[in-house]
Amino acid sequence: MSTLLASFGFAPLLPLWLLAILGVAALGLCGWSLFQRTGGAILRLCAIGMVLLWLAGPQRYHEQRRALPQTALLVVDQSPSMALDQRAAIARQVADALAQAKVEGLNLRTVTVRSAARDGTKLFDALDQAAADIPSAQFAGAMMVTDGEVSDVPATLPERLRPMQDNGSRTTLPLHVLLTASTEQKDRKLSILQAPPYAIAGQNAKLRVQVDDMGPGTQAGTPAELTVRVNGEEPQHISVLNGMPQEITVPVTQPGPLLVSLSASALPGEVSELNNQTVAHITGIRDRLKVLLISGTPNQGERVWRRLLKADPSVDLIHFTILRPPEKDDGTPLSDLALIAFPVRELFQDKINQFDLIILDGFENRHILPHSYLENIAGFVRRGGGLLLTAGPEFIGPGSLQDTPVGDVLPAHVTPDQSSMLVSRFRPTLTDTGRRHPVTASLPGAPKAGAQVNSATAVPGLWGPWYRALHPDSTHGEVLMNGPDNSPLLVLDRVDQGRIALLLSDQIWLWSRGEDGGGPQAELLRRISHWLMKEPELEEEQLTASISANTLHITRHSVGTPAATTLTLTSPTGQSSTVPMHASAQEGTQTAQLPITESGIWRISDGTRTTYAAPEPENTRELTDLRATATRLADVVKQSGGGIFWLGDSAASLHAPTPRLVASGALHGADWLGFARRDAHLVTGRTPIPLLPAPLAMVLALLLLFGAWWREGRTR
Repeated sequence: MSTLLASFGFAPLLPLWLLAILGVAALGLCGWSLFQRTGGAILRLCAIGMVLLWLAGPQRYHEQRRALPQTALLVVDQSPSMALDQRAAIARQVADALAQAKVEGLNLRTVTVRSAARDGTKLFDALDQAAADIPSAQFAGAMMVTDGEVSDVPATLPERLRPMQDNGSRTTLPLHVLLTASTEQKDRKLSILQAPPYAIAGQNAKLRVQVDDMGPGTQAGTPAELTVRVNGEEPQHISVLNGMPQEITVPVTQPGPLLVSLSASALPGEVSELNNQTVAHITGIRDRLKVLLISGTPNQGERVWRRLLKADPSVDLIHFTILRPPEKDDGTPLSDLALIAFPVRELFQDKINQFDLIILDGFENRHILPHSYLENIAGFVRRGGGLLLTAGPEFIGPGSLQDTPVGDVLPAHVTPDQSSMLVSRFRPTLTDTGRRHPVTASLPGAPKAGAQVNSATAVPGLWGPWYRALHPDSTHGEVLMNGPDNSPLLVLDRVDQGRIALLLSDQIWLWSRGEDGGGPQAELLRRISHWLMKEPELEEEQLTASISANTLHITRHSVGTPAATTLTLTSPTGQSSTVPMHASAQEGTQTAQLPITESGIWRISDGTRTTYAAPEPENTRELTDLRATATRLADVVKQSGGGIFWLGDSAASLHAPTPRLVASGALHGADWLGFARRDAHLVTGRTPIPLLPAPLAMVLALLLLFGAWWREGRTR
């Protein structure tokens, strides 16, 4: 639509500087005439001014304008909280209805916010970006269809809704909010205020949680019941008051992952129980491990052991080296010996149960330890301790430990003669069990299954050679590594509640020296030590599970062949189902994946082992408050002059307002919302019309001059 409007301007017939000079000269002449008291001076000045005005060319312009349509933004919230009830369907239906409502002079641009970051739904960021390419004079305002859970609400009206006008002042554009509910809702949320990521096994972990009620009719101090379940065990029920922090004590019974499920009782009339529950992930860790290392006569491997154990910050190491056995007597007085007496009674009777692991490296008894102390070592293993022996020539000598009570718990026996000592160049290899056992599986540089290893030549990337090993005549337990002639080299075994490892060679230190390529000496010894101390990740039979992206990932590792090919899965609501397992590329490993829809702790069992999994909390701010509410947006809507509308709880019966353009006054009513008309236009034509035609200017100038002449004649 075009309109005809008038404006004013000038089209000078002379340059402006010349007109200025003439004007100054006219004022000077008039001033001189007034000083001389000459009659008619003022009239002469007016006559000259009339001529100068005509020379300035005053004009009136007739402009032909075409009005431009205004653009309003419709921001539709489809964030995760909109998935509750029928909110998303209501938002889509209202957006379609508003888009189909044709208002002359008003265009509607729809922006959908589908994803929410961890810090919540940001509708005002979307509004700012969408309005960036709309001319300021054509922007009419905005509408938001949401549940009110918006995280980036500004304290004052955004700049986009306060645009600058041509005269330098700011105008205010309306923001209308359409809420996907019929009224303010109630909600109860459970928050973890503090939870330790790690806790010492055998001690208690403390969590601080709080239950909060929000919405009309709620108040702090209302009682609620909190249910706590650790790794799916029997639940613990605790009475709490909402709005007040609550401290919970959780026992950490063993190392490894610990899942603490927390849920609060439902609030009557609340919109959802989704945020009434949460899961805390705690990892149980051992306290500083106490290791006793007893070395026989000084040897090359002694430094390797000490460096390895000292480098581990979780290990308290006590190390003794037997430099002078009791039967050695060369006549030197004891007062002249700079040796520390071996505290036999303190280590092997008084404090033996304080250790987690005892390492005997090339230890030959030779009457150092009495029979009762050797029995204490065997008893230490049976009660749950770990024992590691590295055996060399001393193992087949007269002071061999296999001829003592310790021999009763050893996993191998070696004939006590020199024929059992194999002295030749060989490269250690893994057995079939060793390729599957977590202690030796995937050790770097290990020969592949079936590969022919030539001990006489260097093989890049493979383990370096050793030169001496013992050949046992019997073994029990698990043989993980072979030595020369495929004889057992590394044997692990369980004895009652404890564990024992026997390395039938004293030359692992060659790997640390890089002999012919070296080998993973530090990693192997670390794994053996941690297996002996019962670290969960090194167990032979493992069942683990985790949840990510709404998918449950299950892994079962077994040294042997698992008897069951399916697992039993129990959901957080108690429903059970079976899950088939599939072989993976890694030896001894089976996996399974399946989508999940329930939040909480899932229980997975193969009949022997049981594990638990729970999803990490995602998008916590978005799901913290699940109400449909106007409280967050009320202030900014009031500042804009817009309105708040409740759409209803069902997509079948909506109460959607109709949009319109208004010239002035209120911008919303009970069933309508409006946008003010703005003067956005495009000039299509301009016609100049002189305001002072030349004949009229000459007549007026002559009349003024005649009046000046007449006035001058009267004064003489």
